[in-house]
Amino acid sequence: MSVVVEVRSQNGSRREGVGLGLAIFGFVLFLMGVEPGIFNLDRSPVVGFVQIAVFLIGLAVICVGGYISFSIQWTAGERSLAADIGLRLVSTGYVIAFVSGLADVFGFGTQPFPMVPYFGPLQAAGVVVGEVVIAIGFLLVILPKKSPDSHMEE
Repeated sequence: MSVVVEVRSQNGSRREGVGLGLAIFGFVLFLMGVEPGIFNLDRSPVVGFVQIAVFLIGLAVICVGGYISFSIQWTAGERSLAADIGLRLVSTGYVIAFVSGLADVFGFGTQPFPMVPYFGPLQAAGVVVGEVVIAIGFLLVILPKKSPDSHMEE
């Protein structure tokens, strides 16, 4: 019996390590897209399509890494309602950030697509709103579970 418990804890810590590694890699990608000058990759004074795409990919990798590392909390698929809502908020936040970041490419931004995409203040605000929704989702995921013994005493 103890061997099974040890194997589960090793697999859990391995998954947590993979998730955290992905989240850190995603953060580096995100930084590379947001501020390429840190890595000596700044070639233009404007924020272009490639830069937007890189930080959105980095944000996606952060979300996947967070999901993997937080998934070890749930045994046998027993997620709390708050965790389910939190994961949906993480996904929704990413969609908000993605659509806001690529609004010009999709054709409903300030610059139509044949022109160079422009990452303006409205798009930046949309990406920030998406990131805030992602953060709220992860906060809901990490809320502690209530134990079944925590009933209100009469």
